Amino acid sequence: MQKRTLGRSGLEVSAIGLGCMGLSYGYGPATDRKDAIALIRAAHDRGVTFFDTAEAYGPGVNEEVVGEALQPIRDHVVIATKFGFADGVPAKGMDSRPERIRQVADEALKRLRIDRIDLFYQHRVDPDIPMEEVAGAVKALIEAGKVRHFGLSEPSLESLRRAHSVQPVAVLQNEYSLWTRDVETNGALALCEELGIGFVPFSPLGAGFLTGKIDSATELAPTDFRSMSPRFAADARAANMALVDLLKRIAAEKQATPAQIALAWLLAQRPWIVPIPGTTKLHRLEENLGAADVVLSPEDLETIDAAASAIPIEGARLPDAVLAQTGR
Repeated sequence: MQKRTLGRSGLEVSAIGLGCMGLSYGYGPATDRKDAIALIRAAHDRGVTFFDTAEAYGPGVNEEVVGEALQPIRDHVVIATKFGFADGVPAKGMDSRPERIRQVADEALKRLRIDRIDLFYQHRVDPDIPMEEVAGAVKALIEAGKVRHFGLSEPSLESLRRAHSVQPVAVLQNEYSLWTRDVETNGALALCEELGIGFVPFSPLGAGFLTGKIDSATELAPTDFRSMSPRFAADARAANMALVDLLKRIAAEKQATPAQIALAWLLAQRPWIVPIPGTTKLHRLEENLGAADVVLSPEDLETIDAAASAIPIEGARLPDAVLAQTGR
């Protein structure tokens, strides 16, 4: 597996990481714990060194699984987790008070079975707590040796700058894929370039849609967050299949899969971008990691961009209540 460095932080990780959320949260019933641990270890065996979790995925359950899985190889991996929701429950709203950040860090260290968090993100910006206080709290944790690097997820550019002025932000984690390209035009990628911040796209496969394995007839469980997403409404999925058809055409030419083309496209955007696709299946894991070996020429990228820009994407990427928590 190729390696990449996230911005100017010096944080080196595998070119493709593993988003662990779906193993226990967000997509319906949790994966059996033994199977989840086996998948995480299989990812490392295949070269993955970057693993993403959060207090909110459970709450706490996903961190426990990740911690158990990675304990034997802790010194060979980079573990990212997140704080920011009251009691670790998104529905309860934000809580990034400094004392709460310290509490979350201490609890995450225990669940992850580590003595230092490699990358500690604010999961969403808390409008009630000045960003300077949040960054200051993480800075104190870094100085205490409990955290290595500070990250933010889906902040406004102003919040990102304010945080960075107190404690350098190593990584920005926002949604980014061929069907969610806001960061190209809202200044997020440009600011990362300016400040030397690495970028980690979540949902790089459009929450599974860009794999081509979901269509308008696919049934989503009520506990699957996609069942509440406007972009996953049946009519929106039918309209958005045009983008999947494009990926299938390119994939056929490259002897690859739609998922591999979608991930290879992201990798080609910047050398400091590291996507974190998630999966619960070994064959999908291997498919995703194969994207690192797919080479897209400048001509391929132009073809994809031209075709994709002509395809209107139907439906908001997340429900309004969730979108309201972003860009603060």
